[in-house]
Amino acid sequence: MSEPTDPTPAGRTITARQPDAARSPVAVGVVPRGAAVVAAPGARSQPAASERAAGGTGGAARTGTGRRGPADPVKALMHRHRELCERAVDPLEIAAGLEAHGVTDRTAARFRHRDVFSLAEELYARVPRGEESAPPTGDEDAVARPAHLLSAMAPGAVAVLTAAGLRLTEDGARLGVGAAGTAGLAVALAWSLRRGPLCAPGRTAPVARLLVCWLAAYSLLGDGLLAGLVAGGPDGPWPLAPGPLVGLALAVAPAAWTARLFAARARRRLGGSRALEEFAAGTRPLLLGGIALHTGCLIALLVLTSLVLPVALPPAVALGLLLFLARLLTVHGFPHAAAAGLGFACTGEALALTAVLVGRLPGCDVLARPVEAAVDTWGAAAVPALVCGAAALGLLVHATAVLSRASAHTT
Repeated sequence: MSEPTDPTPAGRTITARQPDAARSPVAVGVVPRGAAVVAAPGARSQPAASERAAGGTGGAARTGTGRRGPADPVKALMHRHRELCERAVDPLEIAAGLEAHGVTDRTAARFRHRDVFSLAEELYARVPRGEESAPPTGDEDAVARPAHLLSAMAPGAVAVLTAAGLRLTEDGARLGVGAAGTAGLAVALAWSLRRGPLCAPGRTAPVARLLVCWLAAYSLLGDGLLAGLVAGGPDGPWPLAPGPLVGLALAVAPAAWTARLFAARARRRLGGSRALEEFAAGTRPLLLGGIALHTGCLIALLVLTSLVLPVALPPAVALGLLLFLARLLTVHGFPHAAAAGLGFACTGEALALTAVLVGRLPGCDVLARPVEAAVDTWGAAAVPALVCGAAALGLLVHATAVLSRASAHTT
């Protein structure tokens, strides 16, 4: 007859020894409810069935704060931006794309990374890519540069030939030379903007072309028309001013060179930066320096042009700066901001002409007084100088903010 078995009190542990072949003690027994279970050394924990099922898709794991979070938080981001990661040629492309989608360094911290660049490196390493096209070699770039240089110099050459033809001809021949020069300048400018660093395939807003045509036409005809309207006319044909257009056409070449320099230096800085704030802080001086360099070249070319043709310097400089900033924004992926700046300038010039005409109606003379006061004080060139200068200032502020982002310098 066996003795009665004494039940094990709650909380006590019975230690059993495995067979001699295993020779590793394992703690088993009854544990109070709510107490933590600690596996003995050498024991392997078996996850719950639900956790094993979720592990293939980034299952849940308990964080140090007690909240449940994804065991692989990067996997969801990887699937969301798989196309970006597959076509990227380096982690910098992914970092720029993530920033364009609103991912910041603070957001990267939620994915257990110190910054966006570190997060991009993991995505680049984890996402498989197909055949990648090799980057252009130095020889290919050297072959492309003469064609880019020729296309950048073409507008200036056509403008100089047209100006010379206008000075040497009269009457009907002068009109023919002007028409041919205008068509040639348009073709040369279109060719220049489709090649080299000023090229923006598929990004230019359609309305931007019309706005640039208006600004060019006003630079040629607007000052004479506005002066005639303020004087009570116009009485007969008003004078043309081809000088600013010649200077602006000559400035296409330094504009292309400055744009290439800024893009190359910004791309190089993107490769050496480890945080978005660091990249932005280093890119802003490059942008401002490039704009200052282009403005200096523009002023020098306009001064040289004024030795042959009359040039009103302030409106020509303001217009040249506005066009350069608009093109720079378009090239780097912000065509709508560029079109907005150009539209503001066109609207201001059109309103100035309209205000003078409407001011001739009874009781509406108050509308024309601001324009008439500006023309009487500083001349007709003051209106495009103020309007284009204000638009260029607005684009400069916007460009300083958006062109210092990594997403503006993807290849």
